[in-house]
Amino acid sequence: MLLREIVNNIKHELVRGSLDIEISGISYDSRKVKKGDLFVAIKGFTTDGHKYIESAVQNGAVAVIGQEDSGFCENYIKVKDSREALAQASLNFYQNPQKKLKLIGVTGTNGKTTTTHLIKSILEFNGYKCGLIGTNHNMIGSRELPAEHTTPESLDLAKLLYEMANENVEYVIMEVSSHSLAQKRVHGLYFFVAAFTNLTQDHLDFHASMEEYRDTKAKLFSMCEASTINIDDEAGKYIFDNTSSKKISYGIHENAMLCAKDIRLRERGVIFELSYNNEKETIRVNIPGLFSVYNALCAIGVCLSVGLSLSDIQKGLVIAKSVKGRAEVVPTNTPYTVIIDYAHTPDGLENIINTVRGFAKGRVITLFGCGGDRDRGKRPKMGKIAAELSDYVVVTSDNPRTENPSDIIKDILEGMKGYEKKFTVVENRREAIKYALSIGKEGDVIILAGKGHETYQILKDRTIDFDERQIVKEILEGNQI
Repeated sequence: MLLREIVNNIKHELVRGSLDIEISGISYDSRKVKKGDLFVAIKGFTTDGHKYIESAVQNGAVAVIGQEDSGFCENYIKVKDSREALAQASLNFYQNPQKKLKLIGVTGTNGKTTTTHLIKSILEFNGYKCGLIGTNHNMIGSRELPAEHTTPESLDLAKLLYEMANENVEYVIMEVSSHSLAQKRVHGLYFFVAAFTNLTQDHLDFHASMEEYRDTKAKLFSMCEASTINIDDEAGKYIFDNTSSKKISYGIHENAMLCAKDIRLRERGVIFELSYNNEKETIRVNIPGLFSVYNALCAIGVCLSVGLSLSDIQKGLVIAKSVKGRAEVVPTNTPYTVIIDYAHTPDGLENIINTVRGFAKGRVITLFGCGGDRDRGKRPKMGKIAAELSDYVVVTSDNPRTENPSDIIKDILEGMKGYEKKFTVVENRREAIKYALSIGKEGDVIILAGKGHETYQILKDRTIDFDERQIVKEILEGNQI
């Protein structure tokens, strides 16, 4: 494709060279540049891509887009915002696949992954071919593809959308993270429906405040035709009041347009009566917890915006399965139950403990840690929640990254003062799991919180294999307890 076509719709200045050169690919990583590529230099949070322009040219880049002039390339295009330029250039290069697809974007702190899977289940039951982009994996129909980020970088996203369009996907259900909105990974996309789940403390290592975090999420609702928003959430109310899209509110209170009543929480799922526009429908979801009611309401609102009936929506919901790492029961031949959950925020941890508390016949034992190089402010809050709501807590490591695990644990313990008899600290996560299993008794439920679907642990100097399902199996089969 000609460079001229790639920079179409991008405000730019041709510093030198020509736009009539052939481009064979695009890259934002100088190490991955191939001969004939266009290199886009991005100013990142840890490094500046402009430092690697010379390296990109040496690797074969024939043109460069950047925010600062560089003398290393014959064909240099200057733009105001290279992240924005990368997003639009990528869509142009991949023939604007978004125009052939109906995009559904789900944002919020918790519930995105499960909600997108519920939407996919409903739409597929009703005959639509779907793509999925999210935390656990990406999917084209039933085919799974690996996922590195909740929302891919704009170039990778454009390529994925291109593949989906070529495979006749009709709807793409996408988790849209606050990072992706702030970093303009979804710039140039327009969403058929956008949905908001909730806003609780997270990512304050990236966002300066909760207000900034909320306002970043809110950007999605200026990029959509219709929206479905949780107005039981204060940030949701704000977003609902400030979007001009066709909107549906949802919640468990009377003022919501889509309202859940007569909620019955069960060990294996939830049942509730749904009220919408004088219509009523009994809704069943085979995933436990009050949060499942909210996730279901969100999915229902999205699918109503698509044009499905409540009856057809319920048929797709009732066959939906729980998502890996979300209230996932691990098969064990033990008198106690082991559940893996991705809860890594105060709200997420509170939700899973309360859910388990609703059906546990014995004690609720919670094992958790907090990630390193991330929001420190949530650590004592999570410690307090775990100590108050659990019968016993095992405090351990999560993904410490470059931080010392013991320092992270110290932050957690600040919120657990006064509960010293209710917890123990085992820094090594494998040993912590072994300990938790060793104290399990009949009727107890052991929650392994924080890692969920992840099959690795990120340490200071390396990433190791760490699939908690396999670890539980090895400990129990090896009689290591």
